[in-house]
Amino acid sequence: MEATENPTLMNKVIRWRNEHVSDKQMTIVLAFFIGFFASVAAFILHWIIREIQILLTEGFTITSYNWLYLVFPVIGIYLTSLFVRYVVKDNISHGITRILYAISSKRSRLRGHNCWSSVIASAITIGFGGSVGAEAPIVLTGSAIGSNLGQLFKMDNRQLMLLVGCGASAAIAGIFKAPIAGLVFTLEVLMVDLSMASLLPILTSSVTATCFTYIFVGSDALFTFHLDSEWLIERVPATILLGLFCGFISLYFIRTMNACESVFAKLKDNRYGKLALGGIVLSLLIFFFPSLYGEGYQAINILLNGKTEADWNSIMNNSLFYGNSRLLLVYIALVLLTKVFATSATNGGGGCGGTFAPSLFIGAFSGFLFARLWNLHQVSVYIPEKNFALLGMAGVMAGVMHAPLTGIFLIAEITGGYQLFIPLIIVSVCAVITISIFEPHSIYAMRLAREGKLITHHTDHSVLTLMSLESVIEKDYIAINPDMPLGKLVHVISQSHTNFIPVVDDGGKLLGEIDITKIRHIIFRTELYQKFHVSQIMTPVTATLNVNDPVGDVMKTFEKTGSYYLPVTDVNEHLTGFISRTRIYSLYRKMVHDYSAE
Repeated sequence: MEATENPTLMNKVIRWRNEHVSDKQMTIVLAFFIGFFASVAAFILHWIIREIQILLTEGFTITSYNWLYLVFPVIGIYLTSLFVRYVVKDNISHGITRILYAISSKRSRLRGHNCWSSVIASAITIGFGGSVGAEAPIVLTGSAIGSNLGQLFKMDNRQLMLLVGCGASAAIAGIFKAPIAGLVFTLEVLMVDLSMASLLPILTSSVTATCFTYIFVGSDALFTFHLDSEWLIERVPATILLGLFCGFISLYFIRTMNACESVFAKLKDNRYGKLALGGIVLSLLIFFFPSLYGEGYQAINILLNGKTEADWNSIMNNSLFYGNSRLLLVYIALVLLTKVFATSATNGGGGCGGTFAPSLFIGAFSGFLFARLWNLHQVSVYIPEKNFALLGMAGVMAGVMHAPLTGIFLIAEITGGYQLFIPLIIVSVCAVITISIFEPHSIYAMRLAREGKLITHHTDHSVLTLMSLESVIEKDYIAINPDMPLGKLVHVISQSHTNFIPVVDDGGKLLGEIDITKIRHIIFRTELYQKFHVSQIMTPVTATLNVNDPVGDVMKTFEKTGSYYLPVTDVNEHLTGFISRTRIYSLYRKMVHDYSAE
């Protein structure tokens, strides 16, 4: 935006910034504010969730089932769907996937409503019992804050990508009070490259969000954990097996989630059908297994802090299983298997939430179940259930996200479990290796990977993904008709600024092109000007491009054909423009330089 004779205040601020503050300095400043706003958003979201849950469930008895579990989740999904449909009027599901899509396809530009819409929608969903997590909505919120602040101050595309990463890291750091986990989450999941230019802003936003979260909620951790039994080298075999188990559980989670999404996708245009299916499945599951209500962090804390059978049996409170201690493992296994269905039903029915918390939830239950079964069979080395519940959280989350460092540091930071650092590494690495055999991409990235739009740490691939074909299409050309005589063609060539002379019919459909190098022997012979027509001397185009073609495929086409110009057509083969080999390669070299620069 250029300044006018009466520049606005924002224009004056931007002009002053351009003159006195460098991009690197401005990025650090914005990272601080992103950290602050992300922590505020996280605090507001969890406060609303807590207040709604207290209001709805405070009078529930722990010794029996509660019929209202059949009602509240449906109400929550319905209210969320109304909010999204009539207020937001945009798709806000799959928060982290939407961030990856914005980075790869929209030059890191997220809409303004993403700064608040996910907070409200997920608060309603989770508060009423939706079996999803608040992390993905907050990550989307934090990234949107970073994107919109960057756009406000006219930051370039590379800086915008970095600010989106700052928002994501601040969100994770703010929710869990885990700044290092926020940093590695951005590096592993969002694929933002680590360099000195990116390290300082991301750390600034993460630490800022963590500090303000301490100010807002105090020093209490999201999960409490006290190590009762130190890790022993004799437990390495059990730790490796747990990692393999978590890898297969992660595979079950991803495959089942995708299958359930496919079912709801078939009801895309049937809003009430989706609500009915999602609401019924979710309500029934929560009625039988109240541990599935909301994020499930209370159940996780029971597994992490239980010392006696009575402590662990309390996880069956409010359910039909209450008082049946012999059914504890059955209950744990059923909750483990049904959590993914509850999460899918919540989002598929119209709710809003992420898979971050469900992966932690399933991980804790997986680790506890593994340890209890190991100990029941009287294997020589005893393994503490609470320790393995903690390790299971890291394993399943690392497997689902394909992010071993995030699993290691997040669990270590949020529980203070640094004494288990070595087993955390073993479990996370084994889980990721296991699932990578079957699924090469994380649950967030797999959709984009299928479309070839996933940003990776491979600079060449990332640059090709970030390049927009639309930005290099040239539309300054003169199209000619096949019936045009040679004399008029010579006049057109003299006026054309390019060597690309397309031949189209009356409807704009591309028929061929004129190669000037092939008609040199006749264009100067005036006696032939009325004897030859364009249809007689035009040649077929060597290849055509589509406006939706990936830039990588376009460059391969140039290499294969050896052409200097290639036409771009729409689905009806109507000419929309052309691409110059020189221009696209120049843009590519510039982006590689900018992408790699510190």
